[in-house]
Amino acid sequence: MNLQIVTPLSVIVNEEVQSLRAEDASGSFGILQGHADFLTSLTLSVVSWRTDTTERFCAVRGGVLTVRDGRSIAIATREAVAGDDLDTLDSTVLARFKADIEEERTEHVETTRLQLNAIRQLVSRLKPGHGTGSFR
Repeated sequence: MNLQIVTPLSVIVNEEVQSLRAEDASGSFGILQGHADFLTSLTLSVVSWRTDTTERFCAVRGGVLTVRDGRSIAIATREAVAGDDLDTLDSTVLARFKADIEEERTEHVETTRLQLNAIRQLVSRLKPGHGTGSFR
């Protein structure tokens, strides 16, 4: 089977594989040659696959996995790091991915809070009798 792992900026993996293991919200699953067409949303996790000679890994920051015709596996993800050392990917890369997600959530909450405060200020200035104009 052909495996492709792509991010918006590059192709991380493009190689022939014998099997693949990945994880979605329901848990870990495997894919072998001849698998039925399949579409799922991956969690932040490490994807693993076997070639004829080795086992390889790639940390993914979520993403979408598709299987087509039992011969093609494609993973589209926001960010991915491929490597041969599972421990490093699991401890270092996934920890960084998780920290990045938390930072983005915090920034999103703060941005939303600032937008709501700006809207409140605008609305308070539009009330009748406030400022120089009058709305009647």
